[in-house]
Amino acid sequence: MKIFTIGYEGTTMDAFLTTLREAGVEQVIDVRALPLSRRPGFSKNILAATLKDSGIGYVHLKALGTPKPGRDAAKKGDWRTMERVYAGQLHLPEAQAQAAQLRDLATEKPSALLCFERDPKHCHRTMLLREEGEGFEVVDLLP
Repeated sequence: MKIFTIGYEGTTMDAFLTTLREAGVEQVIDVRALPLSRRPGFSKNILAATLKDSGIGYVHLKALGTPKPGRDAAKKGDWRTMERVYAGQLHLPEAQAQAAQLRDLATEKPSALLCFERDPKHCHRTMLLREEGEGFEVVDLLP
């Protein structure tokens, strides 16, 4: 079973939507702790509405996002600290519950995990799937 990942860094909404459609994605699972963006169209409410208009579902799983200390470390390029912080996040009960929800959602229909970072090697979504993605074929989309 496939699960897609996608980051919107450096892209436009049109390119983002085209990439999702071409991959056959029917649902976006937002794994940002703070689903806000300075990039037009990528904050939670407008993104959910735009996706709905395109026939793509939207779900936000906040507990699977990176806590502020991890985000701060990532901004500095301190991947070790980011990974340590995020590993701690994944062991929290609310993250465990949402990880189970993620698995259920991804088995229902073709889904893409969404975060800001374009390069999946530098994003927590890769860590998340390494931890929780057993049984999934991970496909990274680059709009």
